[in-house]
Amino acid sequence: MGLDVDQGGAFFSYLSSSGLASFFVVAILVITLVSFIAVKIVRNFLARNRYFSQTIFLVRLPKERPGEENKEKTVQELREEIAVGEAIFDSIGGSRAQRGLKAWFFGRDDNFSFEIVASNKKIYFYVVAPNYSARYIEQQIHARYPDALVEEVEDYNIFKPKARVFTAFLKTGRSFIFPLKTYNKMDIDPMSSIVNVMSKLEDEESMALQVVVRSSRKNWHRTISKVVKEVNSGKSASKAISSKTGGLMNRIFYFLSDLMNASKAKTDKEKNSRHNEPKKLSAMEEEMIKGMEEKNSKAGLDVNLRIIVSTENNGNGHAYLTNMTNAFAEYNYYEYGNFFKARIVKNSGQLISDFIFRRFDERIKSILNTEELAGIFHFPLRQTETPNILWLTARQAPAPINLPNEGIFLGKNFYRGQEKDIHIKRADRRRHFYVIGKSGVGKSKLIASMAIQDVANGEGVCVIDPHGDLIEDILSRVPPERAEDVILFSPADIGRPMGLNLIEFDDRYPEQKTFVINELINIFDKLYDLKSTGGPMFEQYMRNALLLIMAHPESGATLMEVPRVLSDPEFRKMKLDHCSDITVVDFWRKQAEKAGGEAALANVVPYITSKLTQFISNDIMRPIIGQQKSSFNLRDVMDSQKILLVDLSKGKIGDMNAYLLGLILVGKILISALSRADMPDDKRKDFYLYIDEFQNFTTDSISTILSEARKYGLNLIIAHQYLGQLGKDGDTIKSAVFGNVGSWITFKIGSEDAEVLEKEYSPVFNQYDLINIEAYTAYVKLLVDNTATRPFSMRCIWPPTQATLRPEIVEKIKTLSRLKYGQDRALIEAEINKRLTLF
Repeated sequence: MGLDVDQGGAFFSYLSSSGLASFFVVAILVITLVSFIAVKIVRNFLARNRYFSQTIFLVRLPKERPGEENKEKTVQELREEIAVGEAIFDSIGGSRAQRGLKAWFFGRDDNFSFEIVASNKKIYFYVVAPNYSARYIEQQIHARYPDALVEEVEDYNIFKPKARVFTAFLKTGRSFIFPLKTYNKMDIDPMSSIVNVMSKLEDEESMALQVVVRSSRKNWHRTISKVVKEVNSGKSASKAISSKTGGLMNRIFYFLSDLMNASKAKTDKEKNSRHNEPKKLSAMEEEMIKGMEEKNSKAGLDVNLRIIVSTENNGNGHAYLTNMTNAFAEYNYYEYGNFFKARIVKNSGQLISDFIFRRFDERIKSILNTEELAGIFHFPLRQTETPNILWLTARQAPAPINLPNEGIFLGKNFYRGQEKDIHIKRADRRRHFYVIGKSGVGKSKLIASMAIQDVANGEGVCVIDPHGDLIEDILSRVPPERAEDVILFSPADIGRPMGLNLIEFDDRYPEQKTFVINELINIFDKLYDLKSTGGPMFEQYMRNALLLIMAHPESGATLMEVPRVLSDPEFRKMKLDHCSDITVVDFWRKQAEKAGGEAALANVVPYITSKLTQFISNDIMRPIIGQQKSSFNLRDVMDSQKILLVDLSKGKIGDMNAYLLGLILVGKILISALSRADMPDDKRKDFYLYIDEFQNFTTDSISTILSEARKYGLNLIIAHQYLGQLGKDGDTIKSAVFGNVGSWITFKIGSEDAEVLEKEYSPVFNQYDLINIEAYTAYVKLLVDNTATRPFSMRCIWPPTQATLRPEIVEKIKTLSRLKYGQDRALIEAEINKRLTLF
């Protein structure tokens, strides 16, 4: 039987409409699938790109605090210290979660990562933030932890080439409305178990706990509020929880059930009965609801918890992973709340990728409030005794705002992400500069940097270096136009020695004679401790011998003539014949010679000459101190702004030789500075004297330099290692330094010195900071406009950027200096021999 036309048309119309509907359904499914794939591809692509838009901070805190060394924390104090870190999570959880089409398609990028990493036998604490929020999170950390050092660093790598990687993630086992056990319900630091596991790692093993967080959307608060409200209105706790937190079908079932119950007619009696007799909650339900309300009272965060282990030992890898996941059991709140459920992932490629790019994975998300999260991650507490934690060994402090922008560059102040160049003015340098610190902490590099800038600026400079490396650093950065100004005094150059007459003086200034003699006697006293070994006798004969020699320079006036005037009667008679100083003549003719004759004088001679023999009989020293005229005039060096580099390397010339030459040079520089009294004040050009290990090259005259020499343009920069080198409290040198130096720079020092210098740097820095400060970092008390500033921290910068390195010019400068100022050794020896035999 066939269909009529109307029926056939309707049939084909039906087929056409049903086919169109099917087409639309298929099209929607295809579009949905394509959109899903596109979103996944875009999000994966962006996740990799966002890795390069993250800022990684390494956070370190000081462990010690003065006065709390042996103080035990109460439970309440411990909880309060952990609560400080909770405020950081509160600042994240309180921000508005990203939403909308853009967030859905491209994925959210407001993730922060808090990471504890054990690698290279150290435990590090990192915070990672998107670039646009980096300064915000840094400020939040500093606000809660004022003493923290937050450094922007490169990303770390815990993966070793031959190591295997073991991974796991943790997720809450029950609905997010159930709370975990928080630190406020524990008597110990809950994070200590986590870091203790990390402290057990061996060499070449690494582990990381990564906590990726972001602000939760606010509907979780509403869900908990509804559950609590329904339970309080009479509904059973289990039914209220299931109806609000179960799956979609579960929630539909409870919705229909409530709808049907609401439609049933109820008598007034039943209503009144139910109203008057509310259902009573069990003790367990009351505790459960209380925990929910407490959790709901704080900001919430979406959280991913990942654990990564890298080790070559399979057994260790499984053990570390198991121990770490077990450590989270202390957060479990089985009776009334939630617990962590760990899953160890064998095929871990995706989880490792998520760890590296710090990607947030919705599938392993937990919702925790700030209190729960603070118990899982917070910066280490001061009382934490877990080994290997990377503590901040010493605090930092900001530079004062009134620092000048002119003057030589000293270093940089780094504080809370900001850096500031440190300069010192010329006028403030005239009050001198004091540097103290252990060996290898950066003293010499700081001195070199300052001297190099002075050289480049055309200043007059003298550098006394007991090691030699400092001189090499300066020579390699001398500008070519200043090569002619360099005088390299190197006693180890025995081929062309430079002369340094210890008792030479300018006869235009007769008072210099007395100063030279006093300084020389002080030098020998420092070298031989004459005060405890018959000092008056030595001083009497030495002083008169020097005065007699200096009375007639033409017949020889060097240290070589001292033994001759004591032991050679004819030479002494010739000198006395040319001496116009009646007191000196009377001493020799009426006291020394008549008191016992030459025989008695002969007994004195060995006592005096024994102090001189090692210098005048020394092949290195004799050509230097035996020259009648010094190779350079120190007054001219100062006035014409020359560069005098004194290489007193003790390994090449010996300790005593280095000390004697250094002491003589410092004394002569002081004499030359004081002689500037004959010129107007505005004509006295600044001259900078740098002395490394200065305690070896100064006598009590250092007090004169520090108190008076600045008036004559002599500016001192002195450095040494520890206070014991200056003598006991009350000694002249130590008192002069502490009483007169304007600017202080302190590198890492010993505990005894820290107790003394803490008074200079408190309340900003304490003795623990002074003991533990890092190498090439120093604490500074700088003079600004003749006023001491509040102490601050400074990092020295080496090599200096203010001068160009020219290693090829070093040998040329050395050759030029030795040819210009040195003299052939054979000629010097011939001149000495001639002088000794002529008279």
